[in-house]
Amino acid sequence: MSVILGYTSAMLNRCCHLFCSFILLSIIPIVALSMSQDGGQLPSLSPMLKRVTPAVVNISSQATAPSGTSPLLVDPDFRQFYDRLQPSERSAQRALGSGAIVDAENGYIITNQHVIEGGDTILIILNNGRKLTAKLIGADPQTDIALLQVKAKSLTAISFADSNELEVGDFVAAIGNPYGLTQTVTSGIVSAKGRSQLGFKGFENFIQTDAATNPGNSGGPLVNLRGELVGINTAILSPRGSNVGIGFAIPANMAKAIMLQIIEHGGVKRGVFGINVEDLSYEYLESIHAEQLTGALINQIKKGSPAEQSGLRIDDVVTAFNGESVRSANHLHNLLGLMRIGDRVKLDVYRNGFALQFSAKIADPYNTYVEGLSISPYLEGARMSNFSDAVGNGSAELKAIAIGDIQVGSSAWRVGLREGDIVLEINKTRVTNLEGAKKLLEKDKPMFHMRLQREGEFINLISPS
Repeated sequence: MSVILGYTSAMLNRCCHLFCSFILLSIIPIVALSMSQDGGQLPSLSPMLKRVTPAVVNISSQATAPSGTSPLLVDPDFRQFYDRLQPSERSAQRALGSGAIVDAENGYIITNQHVIEGGDTILIILNNGRKLTAKLIGADPQTDIALLQVKAKSLTAISFADSNELEVGDFVAAIGNPYGLTQTVTSGIVSAKGRSQLGFKGFENFIQTDAATNPGNSGGPLVNLRGELVGINTAILSPRGSNVGIGFAIPANMAKAIMLQIIEHGGVKRGVFGINVEDLSYEYLESIHAEQLTGALINQIKKGSPAEQSGLRIDDVVTAFNGESVRSANHLHNLLGLMRIGDRVKLDVYRNGFALQFSAKIADPYNTYVEGLSISPYLEGARMSNFSDAVGNGSAELKAIAIGDIQVGSSAWRVGLREGDIVLEINKTRVTNLEGAKKLLEKDKPMFHMRLQREGEFINLISPS
């Protein structure tokens, strides 16, 4: 036994020496070295973290949430960690998460939308213990990004990296406030890129990492060894809500693109292109004798959409979007989702053995909708339409009100309305059109009840009278 242990120890020492040498050679140009007691040099993340951690903040938000105001989960910090609490189970919500200062001059802080969901007050705690009240500039539930602003001097900001350059195996560090433990740092590697179909709504293009993240890390930065922001920690995959080595972060490039739109518009106004796509199967590629082709297959085109007007057809294979090779249907979905209304896009397409190119301009899906403020102050921030007009059929059987895009934090948002809702009743009275809604609310009556249909389910929204 002693011989085996001695041999194993020797082998372990040799392996450890080789491993440390490899790590040292890999990160010496980036990570400063600290001296050990025996004079040897050891790699350390400490110098980088001393520069970065002042840009990481603790975020808490608190609000009284009337029962039934929304089908969304009440505890936003745990919503992304599969803690499925219903709104009726809580009368108040308090979220604890993290954020990163990305613009010291303007006091901009980027975090997750679910961290500040429904918060009336948002409190920021800097790493030196200083407390500040933050203003919500805007948020995008589809990507789970929110932008806050604080008025303060001498802030430290973290810089954005190009997350497209991130590779599987790159070293990363996660910084945040898990379970309320401030300024906690964990490290690991990039385990995978472009993770999707994880069950979250909206746009999924996650960086997967084994750097430990737990509830409270939401909204905090994932950084590379230069201390640059490569992602926003958002969720973990865990049956019990704690870390098992599978964490997900929103790529920095996506977060930055959303942030810029929020700064400009107070939110994200996505356009419509008009295609549905699916992944290419090997059987399909084999049938068209193009086994090496990569891209996304168009299976549906909306009538009258920019896609139809450009000349695209069903069964076209989109191989590139604005010069970037398309890897999958989800990849193309994300690329389209970051486009602004009015942007012109170019698509490379494979059709019947020929390479073609098409161009179109992203359209506003709600250009015929009216501003909710013209109906009632309660509906400020939403765009609305008669349902029959919204579906493009004046004789549509359902008589109701269609809700378009909504500015996060607006009156309509606080009432509980969300994009895609179909309003059926206001104050327990059937409403069939915008004129009817205006009459119900024109005499300054408190709107205490709204019944609507959302994704096939009936929802009751109740606000204080």
